[in-house]
Amino acid sequence: MAAPTIIAGYFVDWAIYARNYNVVDVARQSDKLTHILYAFANLQQDGKVILGDAWADTDKHFDASLTVDGKGDSWNDSGDNLYGNFKQFLLLKKQARHLKVSLSIGGWTWSTNFSAVAADPAKRHVFVSSAMEMLINFGLDGIDIDWEYPKDANDAENYVRLLYDMRYALDNLAQQQQTSRYLLSCALPAGASNYNLLKLKEMDRYLDIFYLMAYDFHGSWDQVSGHQANLYGGDVSVDKAVSDYIARGVPPHKIVMGCPMYGRAFSNTDGLGRPFSGIPQGSWEQGVYDYKVLPKDGAQVMHDPQSGATYSYHAGNRELVTYDTVDNILAKADYINQRQLGGAMFWELSGDAPSGPTSLLDAIHRGFHGAIDTTPNHLNWTGSKYANVKNGL
Repeated sequence: MAAPTIIAGYFVDWAIYARNYNVVDVARQSDKLTHILYAFANLQQDGKVILGDAWADTDKHFDASLTVDGKGDSWNDSGDNLYGNFKQFLLLKKQARHLKVSLSIGGWTWSTNFSAVAADPAKRHVFVSSAMEMLINFGLDGIDIDWEYPKDANDAENYVRLLYDMRYALDNLAQQQQTSRYLLSCALPAGASNYNLLKLKEMDRYLDIFYLMAYDFHGSWDQVSGHQANLYGGDVSVDKAVSDYIARGVPPHKIVMGCPMYGRAFSNTDGLGRPFSGIPQGSWEQGVYDYKVLPKDGAQVMHDPQSGATYSYHAGNRELVTYDTVDNILAKADYINQRQLGGAMFWELSGDAPSGPTSLLDAIHRGFHGAIDTTPNHLNWTGSKYANVKNGL
């Protein structure tokens, strides 16, 4: 096998609400994770990166039962202090020195301003400065850019310029601190119409990791039901995307395969590749179920060996759900090992089953034989504006 492998997971700041998934839950499986991608920071028109949810990110005081160190957040601390999820991740980083945390900027909802910001040197400067401020204040290990999606050649060219500016600032900080490299990654499309626009070889000069969003191949926007994360076959597949990225000059060890911790559902259908009518309520959004509630009672799990994909079908209510099972994840681990890719990424951690035989995180860890990346994280927090962070918590 190639170099030690990445197991990355997106942690979404809204998970602490109805989903009741907190940083302390990440801590319970941190031995099986190497990278956390914290979603999402928002991007303003002027280029400034801002918090997505200040209360969840920096303000919430957690009870002892929900903290990584078992100590409740005090309301009596003096000075300007960091609380919220970011404090909990710093506590976790002290315990799990192999766990790197990057701030993910953008996402599907907050990508509107990327095009104008990337095109303007002054706005790029604001972007980089504000992103670096967050990295320093929150004691992070990197920046993850999730621009969904560049639309033309100008966007693609400006994306490279944005990465150049970001890389320069990250390297400059590492040099000032005389510390190890800070990470720069992107979440990137698996659909050819989107990635064919990108200057992947040029992006490679500045990126440490290409997180391939290898899911959502099919869903409610289609005319017929289909696999959402198949390894092979069909008009879109993981294998096609991986092969195309490599052919365009991306080193295999920098490609990290995204996997879904959710299923996409189709209502009133007679099976795979057949018309459907509507989508069910889902766990938190229409048409989407958390992996941990699948398969639904009464549904039969069907494996499609040619596609390397799985779905469940309920003959009674004619509902089909396309999702990755433990067997799928083990097959993807084999594929990652064979092609010497960088590892696997999951969207998003709250959807997984608890640690055990049905956990996808446990499965990928088994599939990589425990040979995961142990590069240490950054604990140099003296530049933070927060008193408790500056003092090492």
